[in-house]
Amino acid sequence: MKRLWDKGEPLDQRVLRYTAGEDHVLDARLVPYDVQASIAHAAMLCAQGLLSESDLKSIQSGLESLAKGHAAGEWEITLEDEDVHTALETRLTGAIGDAGKRIHLGRSRNDQVLVALRLYLLDAARELEESARSAAGALHELGARNKDTVLPGYTHMQQGMPSSVELWAGGFAAELEDDADGIAAACRRISKNPLGSAAGYGTPGIPIDREHTRAALSFSEVHHPVTAVQLSRGKAEANIVFELCMLMQDLGKLAADLMLYYTQEFAFIRLPDNMTTGSSIMPQKRNPDVLELVRSATATMNAALAEILGITTKLSSGYQRDLQRLKPPLFRAIDLAGESAEIMAHLIKGVEFIAENIELDDAIFAAEKANKLVVEKGMNFRDAYLQIARDLQKP
Repeated sequence: MKRLWDKGEPLDQRVLRYTAGEDHVLDARLVPYDVQASIAHAAMLCAQGLLSESDLKSIQSGLESLAKGHAAGEWEITLEDEDVHTALETRLTGAIGDAGKRIHLGRSRNDQVLVALRLYLLDAARELEESARSAAGALHELGARNKDTVLPGYTHMQQGMPSSVELWAGGFAAELEDDADGIAAACRRISKNPLGSAAGYGTPGIPIDREHTRAALSFSEVHHPVTAVQLSRGKAEANIVFELCMLMQDLGKLAADLMLYYTQEFAFIRLPDNMTTGSSIMPQKRNPDVLELVRSATATMNAALAEILGITTKLSSGYQRDLQRLKPPLFRAIDLAGESAEIMAHLIKGVEFIAENIELDDAIFAAEKANKLVVEKGMNFRDAYLQIARDLQKP
């Protein structure tokens, strides 16, 4: 098979396996986005008089057919293809002939890779934002179902002040909504059109229209100047994964609370049997495996962010093949965060608080009593604080 950059002697198979890495597997999710970007690029070439109307129609119908075939499982990207871009162009040329060879005018695999990735990330960000808001919504519903159920508020793992299920759930819901806002904000760096930057230095001698492809692909702006495009690699990726780390930290804390409340010692909640697992040796056990895995997912997310930042650290300007290694941690983080938010939203709907098992220590009202002395007796807070402390020490 001839790849986009082949000029003569076939690539050594061991080198191909090493350099292609996981791309032929990972790129499956990029097929519809590379098709979308390639059609927009071809339409721009036609508008600029660089491609005929008939060739454009052939390219568009050929690419759309390939996208449908891939979605239906009729073909897949192979190691010999190397990546989604070679896979599509090779099959397109095989299907429509010379017109398929004209589509790469005015672009490089560098901007082609990046435009497909950014289009994918915009869709992924919208789905992740929705998943975070869904989990927040489940928490608001949980709070509403238990609005009259009291709950101890803990500091240093000790009962500190009175709280409620509604207040506890509402706090987590607010933070998940903040995480959703952070994911949406990360789209600022993603929504820049890289097409036309080519290998990082534009397309000398070809009158391309970068605004045309920007509008066709609904990017917010054109990424200017062309030399900034490759310098930006890794920033949008790190930005969205950072926001996903924040989401997973909140989901992990929520999971930790629920695991504590599920212990026999607390017994504040019930979890449905169909959402817990059993023990292979202890007949009585029901295990909150989902919560444990969500709690541990934060470590995977943090590692993905560190990997992305480490790959781009101290790279010189222009494209470097190191950047190919951004995909595995990026996709791993996106998949794990989305799955974790969705499973938590599902599990939260099955959580039941057992009000009769929740007891507040008498001392939990100490701060309220001190405040009452200030308001009703006119005492200063320090004296009121000491008086309540002394009262609590009396037998």
